[in-house]
Parts: sequence; C-alpha cells; structure tokens
Amino acid sequence: MSLPVLSGAESPTRPPAPPNRWLRVVLPALVLVGWLVIGAFGGPYQGKLADVQSNDSSSFLPADAEATRAAEAQLAFTDEQAIPAIVVFERPGGLTSADLAAITTRVTAIGTLPGLSGRSSPAIPSADGAAAQVVVAIPAEFRDRLTEVVTDLRSTLAEGLPAGLTVQVAGPAGLLGDLVTAFSGIDGLLLIVAGGVVALILLLVYRSPLLPVLVLLSAVLALSLAVLVVYWLAANDLIALSGQTQGILFILVVGAATDYALLLVSRFREELLRHESTWMAMRAAYRAAIEPILASAGTVVLGLLCLLLSGLNSNRGLGPVAAIGIVASVLAVLTFLPAALLLTGRGAFWPFRPRVGAAAGRPGLWARIAETVGRRPRAIWVGTAIVLLGAAALVPQFRASGVAQSDFFVNKSAVESVQGQDTLGRHFPGGTGAPAVIITAASTEDAVIAAARGVEGVSDVRRGSDRVVDGRVELNAVLADAPDSEAAVAAVRSLREAVRAVPGADPLVGGITATQLDTQDTAARDLRVVIPAVLLVVFIVLALLLRALVAPLLLIATVVLSFAATLGIGSLVFNDLLDLPGADPSVPLFAFVFLVALGVDYNIFLMSRVREEAVRHGTRAGVLTGLSVTGGVITSAGVVLAATFAALAVIPILFLLQIAILVAFGVLLDALVVRTLLVPALSLDVGRRIWWPSKVAR
Repeated sequence: MSLPVLSGAESPTRPPAPPNRWLRVVLPALVLVGWLVIGAFGGPYQGKLADVQSNDSSSFLPADAEATRAAEAQLAFTDEQAIPAIVVFERPGGLTSADLAAITTRVTAIGTLPGLSGRSSPAIPSADGAAAQVVVAIPAEFRDRLTEVVTDLRSTLAEGLPAGLTVQVAGPAGLLGDLVTAFSGIDGLLLIVAGGVVALILLLVYRSPLLPVLVLLSAVLALSLAVLVVYWLAANDLIALSGQTQGILFILVVGAATDYALLLVSRFREELLRHESTWMAMRAAYRAAIEPILASAGTVVLGLLCLLLSGLNSNRGLGPVAAIGIVASVLAVLTFLPAALLLTGRGAFWPFRPRVGAAAGRPGLWARIAETVGRRPRAIWVGTAIVLLGAAALVPQFRASGVAQSDFFVNKSAVESVQGQDTLGRHFPGGTGAPAVIITAASTEDAVIAAARGVEGVSDVRRGSDRVVDGRVELNAVLADAPDSEAAVAAVRSLREAVRAVPGADPLVGGITATQLDTQDTAARDLRVVIPAVLLVVFIVLALLLRALVAPLLLIATVVLSFAATLGIGSLVFNDLLDLPGADPSVPLFAFVFLVALGVDYNIFLMSRVREEAVRHGTRAGVLTGLSVTGGVITSAGVVLAATFAALAVIPILFLLQIAILVAFGVLLDALVVRTLLVPALSLDVGRRIWWPSKVAR
C-alpha cells in the first residue's frame, strides 16, 4: 500500500522573499535576551516556594466542613491554638529508676526551648511500665518553623539518655514536621532527575548535542516564569500551595514544555527538507504547529481549572498552579524556542543537519505500522479495545478509600513520627494526645458522654475544658487506635452518628481524625463533580479543533478506556507487586485529570494532522499519512512525559509515588497503544463519517 506524498505547507512556485536582517536576527536575539532576564530573575524563587507552602491537611478543608466548624468553635475554650507533639520514651524490658530520672531531666531541659508553650509533667507511665509519654504544645504561630522546632526538640530529648532507653517525637506536630522534611529540596532533586532523563531521551531521538540544550532551556525558563507567578499568588494567600503541588508543577512544566517543543522541532525539521531559507521553514512549521499546540495546552489548562470545583483547597490550588505552568510552557515554546532555532538554523541538528530534498518517503518503521493498521483496521481496534477492557475490569480492586497519615511515607521505618506512633500504640490507647473533640450543649453533656463512651473504638471521654461558653462545653474522646488510622476514622464516623442522636445536643465533632475523615469524604465528592466537568471541557475543545462531533466523542471514549485500563493495572501493581496500604481518594481524581488532559494531547497531535491531510487526500489517506508522519514525535513526546512524571517517585511520599506510576504508565499506554493502534484503526473503520457534521464528512 502506498502513502500519498507529504503535502502540508508546500512551497509556492515563487516563495516570498525572506524578511530583512532586523527580523531575521535582531528580533530573535531580543526575544532570547528577554527570556534570559526572566530566567535570571525567576530562577532563585524556585528555592523560595517552600516558604509559602502549607502542608497541614486542616487548612485544605472547606469552611463548611464539620471539622473546620469544630476547630473554630474550639477556639472559645482555649487561650491559644497549639499543635501537640507526643514524646514517648520506651525500654522494652521496663523502665528503670535511672530511666525515670533521665526522663525527668530531659523533660525539664525542653522547657527552655523556643517554640514550646507547654508540656505535661511529670511523664505519664504506661500500664505495662515499659514506656512513658509527655505531651508538648507548639503554638500555632510556629507552624511555619515546625520542622526546626521538632528537630530541636528531638535532639534535646535524646541527649545523655541511658543505653537502651529510646525517645521518639510523634503526634500531629512530629508527623507534620516529617512531612515538610520529606518535601524539602524537591526542587533541585526533581529538576536534576527529570532534566537528566529528558536530555538522554532527546539525545537518542535527535542525536544532536545542541538541540536537547535548547529544548531543556525552554523548559527551565518556562519554570522560572511559572514560579514567579505562583510565588506571588501563594505569598498573597490567593492560592494554596503544598509540597505535592510544587512537585507536580515542576514535573508538569518540564514534561509539557518538552512535548510542545518536540512537536515544533519535528515540524521545523520537516520543513527544512523543503525550504532553503531557515526563516521560511520556521514560518511554515510555526503555522502548522501552533494550532495543535494551543489546542493541546488549552485542553490541559481548562481540564486543570476544573479542579476549582473541588471542595478541597489543596485541589483548588493545584488547578491554577498547574495551569500557570502550562501557560508558561506554551509561551516559552512559542517564543524562546523559535528564536533560538532561527539563530542556530540547521546547526541545531548537527551533526545530522536536514538538507533540502534529502528526505525520501516516510520513516520505514511508522510507514509499516500505518500499512499494517490500514490492512485490518477493524480487527486491530476491536482486539485492542478487548485488551483494554480486560484491564479496566480490574478497577473495582483499586482501593482508594483513604490511608492513614502515617502511611503517607513510602519508607515508614525511616520516619520517626511513624515509628513513635507505633510505640505509643503498643503501650497506650492510640488516640492519646490527639483526641476527637466534641463541642456540645452543656445541658446534654452527660447524655453525650454516655453516647460517646458506647461507641466502639472510643476508650474514654472527659471534659477538655472547664469553661462553659454560650451554653456549650468541650469534651475530648480518646480513641483506641492511632488518630491517623482508618480504624480511628471509622470510630469518629460512628461517634458523630451517636452524639447527633442525643436530643438537643447540636454537636460538632472535630480534631485530627475528624479532619482526615472530612478530607476523605470531600475528595470522594470531588470525583463525582470534577470528572464530568473535565470530560465536557475536553469534548468542547476537540469539537472546536476538529470541526466535528463524532471524532471528539470517539477520542474521549478511547482516553477514558485508557484511563480505566491504567487504574486496573495500577490496582495490580499497588496491591500485589508493591503491597501498598491503599490510596487517597484524590489519587484517581488527579490521575484522571492528568491522563485525560495529557492523553488527549496525543490524539490532538495525531488527528489535527489527519484532518489536514484528509482535506487534501481523503480520510483514509489522511489517517495513514497522519500516523506515519507523527509516529516518531508523538512516541518521543510520550516517553519524555512518562519519564518526567516517573521522576516524582524519587520523593518518598505515597501519593506522589502512586501518581508517578499511574500517569507514567497511562501516558505510555496512550502514546504507544491508543494513539498508534486504537484511534487510527477506529478512524479508518468509521471512515469519513468521523468528521460529521463538517464538510469533510461529505
């Protein structure tokens, strides 16, 4: 089967004269200088983003969440807000008199540390005599310096302890401090890993030492611009920035900028085979590439902005942050990169410089793939769909009901707060130091206490404050399990039901565990709201780009099928291969937004070229030509994007590890299977009706 000769952006009989030297040299040079100024100014802010981060889950809840309202009501019963740290001393064989004396000395010593507002003294021994605990209060105003305070607390407590006596700092303050530490330094680490992987792939694809530098420089400059904007917004409390959002921003900018750069560079190289003038080649490449790049970026931006519909502030913050990164990527690729390519010309591809007339036909591999798809399209798309449906059948095994906060870390054995919580669980009720807080009417206090004590998973209920404020009292319910565990979450859910049943109580149940419960419930609600919005946005963008209705529906169906297959495979990897404890409900939501928005990218790259060729040569020839000429660039873009998202796995956080695996696998599935086999074969089988109702269908 023969393929039609390339026809996009053919040179006219009398090509227009190239512009004067000012446009050809001075203008690109000015563009480069402008971007280098942005990079010099914005680059240092990458290390400052940690100063405007918020990783406390309580700040992510909406204002109408019960845990949020309970926290506001609790302020009336205390003179200051504090974050509790729970210090636990342990000797498995039992504490000795020397141990008890050392514990008293160390507890006294921490009284002089800055950032502590109080501590329980003396230490509270466990019933088995093998451990003792101290609750330390850290004022809320030290939240931004929590890691420093916890580090000083740990080092002071550990000084001069008898051999065999261990001390660990756990509780909400210890856990939050360790979480901030896990995110520290992610900017440099992620850029090194992602940049190294992208550089290697680009070297293999283009076999040029200069081109990878230009592409990566585009991504770095885009990141500098994005960081400037994000820092200003976060510093002025206009968006919520967390450590995981920052990590995703870095990866998304590097991956997206490289993807868009690959499309422009590929088309530029193709035009250099037709045009002697570098300027004319860039003009033709720019005109051909700008529409799919803008459509792709627009799809991702609008899809990400659908996260503004989320009930969680962290999700709402990710939407605009990531959208800013995409916009910065497009600006860099459509301004800096063309200017750099114009100044370097064919030298950018050295030592394999493209020369006019040097190409003969299609690349052999993708021509053969196109011919194979063209021979038996129905068998190929049906077979591919069956395989994907088989993987999608595993989706019910994907556990995303939530995980304990101590499970946020991949290597829990290296996290002191997690190990300390395990120690507490062996010797004390798990919820000691972080009880569930009940704000209820004073007239129903006894009935509420009785109802709460009858809940499975509640060890004790007592007054949290002696004050009565506006006829309401504060009660503390000590949970039997660790406050961040799923068992504790279930107990708080039952506790809410039990105290609400008391007539006239009008209770609010808050605390650390209630915050986790409301976060999980809000994330589950987001799945039902955000996903339909993303699908609608993607459909509208595709319909406008392809001037059709059938093609967008089919493309969305293929991407959704690919996402379901990815979740199915992810369930096998997480449950059986890695033995992970489960996933937060936000994991499938984030994976969906990224995979649908980014997966549609490759369909846009393919189908925009297919439509361009179909207008001239018909749908069948357009599909085969589009697949043949875009195969290399789309595959390269998919590998690059998958590799950059895989770099998130270097951060020892469970959420980012799962996002890294799902997005990397899903992107490869879209680029190598869906775009290569399913979409072209389905398009061939449907024929020109795929463009309905545009005139191309007729």
